[in-house]
Amino acid sequence: MQFDTKIAVVIRTDLQAWQKLNVASFLTSGIAAAFPECIGEPYEDASSTKYLSLIGQPILIYGADGPALSRALDRALTRGVKPAVYTEDMFKTTHDAANREAVRAVARTDLNLVGLAMRAERKVIDKIVDGLKFHS
Repeated sequence: MQFDTKIAVVIRTDLQAWQKLNVASFLTSGIAAAFPECIGEPYEDASSTKYLSLIGQPILIYGADGPALSRALDRALTRGVKPAVYTEDMFKTTHDAANREAVRAVARTDLNLVGLAMRAERKVIDKIVDGLKFHS
């Protein structure tokens, strides 16, 4: 099935494995919150055990270094796409309000980005992530 939109997550490649997983989880929650229409129906197995709904379309995960993350952020913003962001400073906080303060304290050009997530029309996402490779 081809979707009209695409979800892309870009993770800085030099992070530790636990950090990459943490960042991806937080960023995809931002997509789910901003785009509730992308959430599918709840799951149920053959034993009638019920499970939570998931995002109902593929999520493409790209790897990038710091400059490529900044470039992707700039490309997103110039195309009117509002991304979810995760900065290195957020690893030092323990709750959502502190995360927001950590981001608010730094100008956009100085953010030490470790991840971005965005959902937009397929062609727009393709232009934002142009040159990036899938994360390995």
